[in-house]
Amino acid sequence: MADLKRREVVQLLAVAPLAAAFDWTPADAERARHAARAARAAATSGAQFAPEFFTPHEYRTVRLLVDLILPADERSGSATDAGVPEFMDFIVADQPSRQTAMRGGLAWLDVQCLRRFGNTFVDCADEERYVLLDQIAWPEHARPEMSHGVAFFNSLRDLTASGFFSSRMGIEDLRYQGNTFVAEWDGCPREALDKFGVSYDEQ
Repeated sequence: MADLKRREVVQLLAVAPLAAAFDWTPADAERARHAARAARAAATSGAQFAPEFFTPHEYRTVRLLVDLILPADERSGSATDAGVPEFMDFIVADQPSRQTAMRGGLAWLDVQCLRRFGNTFVDCADEERYVLLDQIAWPEHARPEMSHGVAFFNSLRDLTASGFFSSRMGIEDLRYQGNTFVAEWDGCPREALDKFGVSYDEQ
């Protein structure tokens, strides 16, 4: 977990269209985007977001987890800055088939932390959290008895990536240039041509 390269790993989880990732229609995916956007707007106006699915404790845990997966860096804000927890609450509330696994996974984290460290996940020290997350973040290295945690964390990471990279912040983070009016096209940037070893002079 500590060695995860945010831009190299998490972006790969979000390359599929949101609608395909969750078996939604395009209208469903658009509703999710609007719900997260509205929640972010309410938060910036001083209003507190009230989760529809998560309990207050679960919501604190989710906010902590998504920022461990996608922390703020020099390029953009964190997952919570992008409204991922609000987005996730909308998804899970909207899809009952996800609810047992989500609630069970969050409880699993707390049980593991209570047994090992005497605290719930949110009340553990960072070092203690990483000890547990390191054991479930890499499926190929996880012990069989950690399979429930692995499945939960994989699902949570997918939701985090999808929520972040479908937000305005995430799109800007990807430096996506589509759907942008260009008054004058000067050609591909020189650094991109150099990277691929091509030139406009070659015919």
